[in-house]
This record gives sequence, structure tokens and C-alpha cells, in this order.
Amino acid sequence: MHLPTRFTIRSTLTIITNNTLSPLTTITLPISDLKTKPKKMKDSNSNSSTNTIRTEPIAQNIIKLISNLCFSIFVFSVLIFTVIAITYQPPDPWLQSSPALTNLFTQTENSTFHIDTSVIKTGEDIPLSPQDSPLPLPSSAVAANATPAVTEALIEKSEEKIANSSTTCEDLPETLNCSDPRVLITIQRFNLRAFKSISFFEYRTPVNGTVPGECDVSWRFRNKREKSWRKYRDFRRFKITVTDDCRYKVIHAGGFHSGTNARRNPVLRSRTGGSKGKTVPLISTRDDEINDTIPTLGSESNFRSGKYLYYSRGGDYCKGMNHYMWSFLCGLGEAMFLNRTFVMDLSVCLGSMYNPSNKDEEGKDFRYYFDFEHLKEVASIVEEGEFLRDWKRWDKTHLKKRKVPVRKVVTHKVTPMQLQKDKSTVIWRQFDSPEPENYWYRVCEGQAAKHIQRPWHALWKSKRLMNIVTEISGRMDWDFDAVHVVRGEKAQNKELWPHLDSDTSPDVLLDKLKGMVQPWRNLYVATNEPYYNYFDKLRSSFKVHLLDDYKELWGNSSEWYNETSLLNNGKPVEFDGYMRVAVDTEVFYRGKTRVETFYNLTNDCKDGVNTC
Repeated sequence: MHLPTRFTIRSTLTIITNNTLSPLTTITLPISDLKTKPKKMKDSNSNSSTNTIRTEPIAQNIIKLISNLCFSIFVFSVLIFTVIAITYQPPDPWLQSSPALTNLFTQTENSTFHIDTSVIKTGEDIPLSPQDSPLPLPSSAVAANATPAVTEALIEKSEEKIANSSTTCEDLPETLNCSDPRVLITIQRFNLRAFKSISFFEYRTPVNGTVPGECDVSWRFRNKREKSWRKYRDFRRFKITVTDDCRYKVIHAGGFHSGTNARRNPVLRSRTGGSKGKTVPLISTRDDEINDTIPTLGSESNFRSGKYLYYSRGGDYCKGMNHYMWSFLCGLGEAMFLNRTFVMDLSVCLGSMYNPSNKDEEGKDFRYYFDFEHLKEVASIVEEGEFLRDWKRWDKTHLKKRKVPVRKVVTHKVTPMQLQKDKSTVIWRQFDSPEPENYWYRVCEGQAAKHIQRPWHALWKSKRLMNIVTEISGRMDWDFDAVHVVRGEKAQNKELWPHLDSDTSPDVLLDKLKGMVQPWRNLYVATNEPYYNYFDKLRSSFKVHLLDDYKELWGNSSEWYNETSLLNNGKPVEFDGYMRVAVDTEVFYRGKTRVETFYNLTNDCKDGVNTC
């Protein structure tokens, strides 16, 4: 029988090493080598071990590669997050994101969220955030702060100057001499003790009152809680006597604006009144420190040398006042960023929420609501009508003159950063797109929010409205507590505010206030409750004051009425809902103890269910 020269032996061997079983590969041996089988087996074992050593590192390397890749991705992600966290800064003075504030100021009311319009905050009510740098004071602020407040130390210095004067009883005149410097010192000391929340400035020399023993004196003052540098004027009548040690002493002080003989610059006015239409003379105290005249550009050279940012009217018109302020400050902030003069429209459309007719009212003057004089001092602005007249007058083609360079921007997607190097005299932003693309505040969204800071410090409430606030606070001698009671539509909406109506009912309100306010204190009630007698039960424990108790301050014989009529071409101006809220807000802020509706009186959420 013929045998082939080669045959195959297939077997599986097992090598036991350290109690570990390791299967080997198939071994092929030629027949001629059977005699040397042990040697071949040894060689086979050596080759098998070499193959194993070569195959094992491949798996390990794959695992290491995957691990390194995952770790690299993790480190890169952490690095990106750290860079974002370090470089991001909130662009607005309130420590919230710009989109969140945009949503707050511009969101319309829906079934689960209602914007609270019962409190109106403007620049003097908003503290600067830590990243805001101190702003340079305008000239009026520097002048206002040039005169220091009257303090006990200043009074003592005044006493030292008259120390050599006679102080014996025999040397004192039988009739009180109000111009005696010691009379003024006595009144100054009395005011410091009686009105600790007030800073006093610029006393004028006292004058005689209506009867002997009375002196009238005027001064300027500022509430210590007011963040603006504005000052207000008061004049009061004091009854003064001489003590046993020959010193002057105030035994009675009149109320706010009682010292009529010390009134500064009285203005004689007249109005027709009474059933027979007789002319009644009126004496008013015009605030001659208000200067809200419209600035003019002057000459053509001034116009052409300036740089202007002009916003045409957009979808913000006739929206809520919070929406208006948010958009207006966006435009003003862009003008400041571009170092341009902002062209502003003084005509304001008051939203229906502030009008008894529930209709939008156009043609309101910006100066009714905001301090135009302060705005002019801290920002470069020009009134729209004045600007357009000058533009039309000087934008003519002459042989030696060219037309005014204008760049029209038709979309808010063109960012302020893209306009920084533009040399045009006028950058005209046009808002002709449908809502909400035509809202001014869209300019300050996205990347622009990192560069545009809304100048809240530029927007203060009208000095005329603040004069009413001062009058109300002064009549309570600045010694009062305040409660803010929100009712109206919110109290009627049981779905969004299920407990508000019952928590602000007269009986419950009285019980809660007894634990927060001392009995028989002056209590100012800031509220949108239309029914005047609703709070009568509080009068059993407190001296209650409501805004309508001071109607004469904006009535047809008031200074506010006369001044706003002049701004309105002689036509009377309504004291509308926004003005009421603005005055209520500021008087409330001046209360020594302040009780809030949604923090102290009810557990309902301020803006509706699920919004706390």
C-alpha cells in the first residue's frame, strides 16, 4: 500500500500554566518528521506563544484609544464652559438676562401670566448693579450737591459766629425779630429733630408771620430715600417764644407750605369759577426750577457736523408703558454706544390699561410722565419735529453743498456693532415689518445685548408728578406707614388669584395690618381699588390717607394743571391712570413701614398661578 509523503495530524493540546487553560492552534506535521515530533512540538509551542503575544496588545490599544478620546472630549467641554462662565456679563442694570427682562416688559397678558402694572419703577428707583461704573454727574447734579445739607455741626459753627452777641433777656426785643440769626438756628434744630428722614438745604432768612411771635421761613429739602439729586421747596410758619434762660424755642410748627409769607416767587393767576362765572384770583407756587424746553440744533453747520440716530415709529406705539420704556431705552442705549444724538418723538400713546375708557390714547406728551430736563442733561437728544424741520430745510442740493448723508436700516438684524464705523450724518432705522419684527427692543437682542446697556439712570419720573408726591408726604410730615393693596381685575379673577379677594377684604385687611402697623399711625393706602369707601374699616385703627384725598393737587386750580396745560397748547390734561400709579408708587416707597400685597397680605403669586 502506497503511503503519501505527507499526512496531517490534527490535535488540540493544552498547556497548564499557573492553573490557566490556553488552547493552541492546529499543528500540521509532515510524515518524514514524525521521528522528530518532540522537537517540532516544541517549535510549535514557541510559535503559538509568539502569536498570542502579538494579538493581545491590539485589543488593549483599542481600549486605550477610546478612553483617551472620551477624556479629551470631556476636558474640551469643561474648557468651553469655563470660558463662557468667565466672559459672560449681564448687559442690563438688573441682574437678569436680557431675554428674561424682554419677556417681562413686553409679554402680553395670557391665561397664566399677567404683568403687574400697579407699581411703576423708573431710573431713580433702580439701584445700579455691581458691574456698573459710577456715572459722571451732570451740571445740575454738581450744582445741587455744591451746597451741603444742614447738620448739627453746621449749626454749631453758625452759633460760634454769633457767640459774642448779647444773650441776656434784657437785650432781647419785646417784639420777636424773625431776622435774628438765632431764630433761624432754633428752627433748623427743630427741623432736624422733627424730620429725621429729610435732608435740609438752603434756608432763607425768616420773615414775619401774620401775627407777632410767628415767623415764616423757606428751605429746600430732599427725602433721604430718594436716589435722585433733585430738591424740593417747603415753607412753614413757626410760633416762637423765649425761655427762662433767654433762648428761643419753637412751640408750634405749621403744616406743609403753611408759611405763605416766605413763599418764593409767588405767581398770581386767575380762573373763572362759581355759579356766576366770576374770576377768582389764585396764588400758586410755580416750580421755576423745571426746564423742559425743547433743545434746538441752531445753525446749519451745527446740524451737518452732528451725528444722529433716528428711529421711525414701530410696533411699540400704544403698547404698555413698561414695553415703551424697554424699547425707548434700547434706542437711547444704541445712540450712546454709537456716540450719536438720539432723535426722539415726544408724542406718547398711552395704552388702554391706564385709561378709564379702556382705549388707547395718542398725543400724550413725554414730559407729562418723565423728567425731560434730566434726560437732556445725561443724554444727547433732539426732538423729532425740530430735527425733521431742520433736515428738510438744509437737505437741499446747491452748487457748493451736498445733501445730508443718510443710511437707511430696514431690519433690526443689522447690529449696532456693524454701524459703529458708519460716517453718515443720519442713521435711520425703519421699522416697517409686521409685529414683532418691528419692535425697537429687537435691536438690543442677540449679540447686541453684550454691547448695549440700557441707560436706566436717564429715565426719571416727571418733576411735576414728584412735586405731588412731595406735597402728599409733606402733609403727613413724612411720618407715615404705607400699604399696597392690589385689587381691581386681579381680585375678580379667581382662577389666577384664588385668595386675593378674600385676603384683601376690609375685615381681613384690618386684622393683618394690626400686627404690622402701630395703631393710629398715618397709613397711606396705595391701591387700584376704585371704591373710595372700601377702606373705611381701617379708619377705626389708623389715620387712613388715599390718593383721592389730595385731588386738589391736580385739580383745575393746581400748579400741575396749569403747567401741563401750557405743554398741551392751553388744553387741560387728564390725570390718567399711569400718573396715579406713578404717584402711588413713590408715596408708598417713602413710608417708614411698607406692607406689600403679594409678600405680606396673601400667598397668591404676584403674576398669577405657578409664577412665584
